[in-house]
Formats: sequence, structure tokens, C-alpha cells
Amino acid sequence: MKNSDLLKIAKNFETPTYVYDASKIQSQYLRLTNSFKTVKNLRINYAVKALSNISVLKYIKKLGAGIDTVSIQEVILGLKSGFNPEKIIYTPNGVSIQEIEKVAEMGVNINIDNLSILEQFGSQNPDIPICIRINPHVMAGGNNKISVGHIDSKFGISIHQIPLLLRIIQNTNIKVNGIHMHTGSDILDIEVFIHAAEILFETASKFKDLEFIDFGSGFKVPYFPGDNETNIEELGKKLSKRFNEFCLEYGKDLTLAFEPGKFLVSEAGSFLCSVNSIKQTTSTVFAQVDSGFNHFVRPMMYGSNHDIINISNPNDKERFYSVVGYICETDTFANNKRISTIREGDVLCFKNAGAYCFTMASNYNSRYKPSEILFLNNKSIEIRKRETIEDILKNQIEINI
Repeated sequence: MKNSDLLKIAKNFETPTYVYDASKIQSQYLRLTNSFKTVKNLRINYAVKALSNISVLKYIKKLGAGIDTVSIQEVILGLKSGFNPEKIIYTPNGVSIQEIEKVAEMGVNINIDNLSILEQFGSQNPDIPICIRINPHVMAGGNNKISVGHIDSKFGISIHQIPLLLRIIQNTNIKVNGIHMHTGSDILDIEVFIHAAEILFETASKFKDLEFIDFGSGFKVPYFPGDNETNIEELGKKLSKRFNEFCLEYGKDLTLAFEPGKFLVSEAGSFLCSVNSIKQTTSTVFAQVDSGFNHFVRPMMYGSNHDIINISNPNDKERFYSVVGYICETDTFANNKRISTIREGDVLCFKNAGAYCFTMASNYNSRYKPSEILFLNNKSIEIRKRETIEDILKNQIEINI
């Protein structure tokens, strides 16, 4: 998308607002599928938690993907978006057996990462095939908050518990049709991914009726010009070769599955906000914008470094600014960042705002959640309206005092 397109959106739909470029989602999807084109059976399950707008889900469905869900609500969103149940995998963590059984009734693929839950579910539902999520005990990811495959992680069944896992499967007679892992997000070193994959292959060899192996995702995307990213093409060559070899060893063609979220939608997203004021202190120039961590929490929560562009004045002299929000706590998007001269009223664009941005938004300070725009076929389509005070009050119950 061009700056002129974004400025037009800011004018027509006001700020703050999220904008998603459909063509970028498509190009990332094709990049991933082309990298694994030598695999006979490939399944891409988009991770709904990254960006769950129903119009985005419908677009991703049109590309040919399935979806990865982590809650019954995401499953319902997927079904309402038109996905067939068999194209949905449900990978919860820490939910009740009652929720898992409700989802199973919907006909979607069930992925279990808890021995106790597996025994309960298998005892009651031996005829429903399930996938097993293992913990490979591999430390991977760009931040300890998004590293989920290490030994102390709450996710997955430990590889050291495989004998107990096999005993439960034997006792319940449940069918296991898939093996799954997810080691973390922002994985840059593909050798770490290959190492974890070998652990997954070793585990998969212990199950005789598998239909697929799910390698999760966690591919790193670039957050600013010159930033590193996962070499998905090299990973495709190495992992495809090893996967095809494993299928020969296993004796049947299995499906290789991934569940990318950030990889598909992160770079497609732009977050637009307007500058309320410029505040000069003795040491810092603050650009204060009409947003805060209620809309865009990643820099505060994960320390993520998003590129920020002044699309109203992109070619002026660069100066150092600390970009901050309007929340009553410290909500700093960037410290002393070089940005083209900012004036009050300018529109700033935060890049890489497609994943884990709107989905983590809140109404803190009773602020409204922003609108969402899909840029599709050179048209700007509103896919979520900006909230109003009626939305804030909708589920509140006023009592007489």
C-alpha cells in the first residue's frame, strides 16, 4: 500500500484505525506454500488468535487455508466464516474437559496437551480421533514470553512422559491421528526448528496410524528495515527433504501441517494514529498520539520494535522523538526514534501491526476500540466499526442506588 492510500483511509475513517493489505496476506501465503511445494500433502492452518476479524478469516479461507483455534469462541468464529469443521484444528491449553467435549461435538480436529485431560477424554470418547501436542524441550523464540517449548513451559506433553502417554492411549483405545508441537514465536535460526522437528519425528514414529504431523509455526518476520527474518525458503528445502524421507520410513504419505499467524498477517497490517501534541522537555521531544497500549500493547508487553513512519510528512529532516500515547500510565511506543519531522495533526503509521495487535486491544481508560479496514482490490472496506459509548455500556447493568 502507498502512503497516499493510508492517508486517504485516515481521512475517510479517522484515527486510530487498523488497516490490513489483503495482497500482502496472499503473497505471504504463496511464499510459504511455494517453499514446501515438494511435499505431497501440505496443510496451512492460519492461527486465528493473531487476527480474528471474520472478514479476514473469510479471505484466508478463499486462499485455501484451514485454521488453528485455541478457544471454543475461535472455533465458532471459524464456522461462521464458512470453514468446514475438518479444516479446523482446536489446540487449547488449560481449558475444561467440558469445553473440549463441546468442541468435539462440532466435528473439528481436537489437539490435546495434557495427560489428565487425554485420559478423561479418551475414556469417554474413544471413537473420536485426536492429535497430541508434545513439548520438545527446546528453548526457542524471540522473547521469553513467547517461548513455549522449553522444559518449564505449561504447553504440551513432555517428551519424557511418552511412555505414560502411550499407556493412556493403550488403556483408552483412543486413536491418535496427529502429532503436534509449537516451540515459540520469532524463531530466526532454522537449525533450532530442524532440531525440534527431529524430536517430533522420533515421537511420531511411536504412533502407527498418523495422518498428519503439525510443526506449529513461529517464523520471524522483519519489524523494521534491515531486520532479520526466518529464511522460509531454506527451511522449506531442508524440512521438506527430511519430511519426505520420514514418510518413506513411516510407510505412508503423511500431511505436513503448519499453523502460521504472524507470518501471514503481521506485515500486512498498519496502525494509523494522529499526533495530538508535541511536548518538549529538557531532554526529550514527545510526539503524543491519539492511542495507547489499550490499542497497541506489543511494544510495552514484548518490547517489540515497530517501524514508525510520518506518512503526512515523510521526506522532511529526521529528528529524534519518543512516541507516546494518551493513557494515564507509561505507554511508550518508541524511545528517541528517528522520524521525519512531526507536526501536530500529522498521521503516524506503525508497521507490522497485523498480528497480536487489535486482538489484544482493550477498553482501558474507557477508550473505544478502533476501527479495522481491509484494503482489497484497491478498495478500502470497513470490516469493523469504531466503538461508541453504547458499546462500552452495552453489558453493564445499572442499579438503583
